[in-house]
Amino acid sequence: MAERTIPIADQRHAAAVPAIPAVLQPPSGLLADRLGRPLRDLRISVTDRCNFRCSYCMPKEIFDGSYPFLPHASLLSFEEITRLARLFVAHGVRKIRLTGGEPLLRKNLETLIAMLAELRTPDGEPLDLTLTTNATLLAKKARALKDAGLQRVTVSLDALDDAVFRAMNDVDFPVAGVLDGIDAAMRVGLGPVKVNMVVKRGTNDGEIVPMARFFRDHYDGRVVLRFIEFMDVGNTNGWRMDHVLPSAQVLERIDRVFPLEPVEPNYTGETAERWRYRDGRGEIGLISSVTQAFCRDCNRARLSTEGKLYLCLFATRGHDLRALLRSGASDAQIAGAIGLIWADRDDRYSELRSAGQAPLASGERKVEMHYIGG
Repeated sequence: MAERTIPIADQRHAAAVPAIPAVLQPPSGLLADRLGRPLRDLRISVTDRCNFRCSYCMPKEIFDGSYPFLPHASLLSFEEITRLARLFVAHGVRKIRLTGGEPLLRKNLETLIAMLAELRTPDGEPLDLTLTTNATLLAKKARALKDAGLQRVTVSLDALDDAVFRAMNDVDFPVAGVLDGIDAAMRVGLGPVKVNMVVKRGTNDGEIVPMARFFRDHYDGRVVLRFIEFMDVGNTNGWRMDHVLPSAQVLERIDRVFPLEPVEPNYTGETAERWRYRDGRGEIGLISSVTQAFCRDCNRARLSTEGKLYLCLFATRGHDLRALLRSGASDAQIAGAIGLIWADRDDRYSELRSAGQAPLASGERKVEMHYIGG
């Protein structure tokens, strides 16, 4: 039998060992990149594995039973993750989101959450500690996650119609299982729960109003439903512009049925544009990375499950912090390296794409979403 070829770039090798500055300065919490954007949000992927095979993230024809996922020894340990998180917090990070893959597949994840929950900002405040999940295991784990110190969850759900949802996750998982996870999260206080729906024209855009109606009517404003434009993340999801339903059209569809009014953002750099139902029955969010790029306010860094630092969801290369960790580098040296990396950042992929400019050099391939989280 011929050797199988995986038709994507292996991003696990596209990372350089970061330079350590000659003069080490202690983190000030005021780190900014070349466009003046502060470092405030760290997304940490704890596994590259997922039990769904959504076509926009991990299509089954590529991520099948023979796909070479990372061995456990390659993953950052909980101690290594916590050490890096502490250094990022010293540089100004205030929010940590655990992602994947599906993060609840990582064994004993509540142990990591408890470790991260002990971290404090330089002014003594606890972190905003959150997790994104497909909720398949959430009903079983919600209480342990809350007890460990997790504050909130964001759940991915792309349709309310069971047949549509089963087709999209491509493993025949029912909507009812996700809703059970949402209910469990709310019972233990992991809220307000956010629900993310990736909208793909011609696939699930008929679910926009039914999703809005359901979460508005059943949860009395305690769940925030967010609609995400289908993005060109990675290289395997067959993205085309005609598959994108602009957020403006999502807004129009919902507003015709349930009138909406705009709401001010909670903070600078918030990804979702907020809209509130005029009758007070909660709100929705619109994440418009394709049609309304928000690169200018992006304050997020992403750490892959094997310790590569990425500065953009659409990045082509990372920075190998694991190499520094396992080489015996000191905290001061690693913090200095992180500072140099962020200070040199000028990523604005979506902004350049929206302006009709080429955001990547010829031949460059983007990192896959399952590897660094959404």
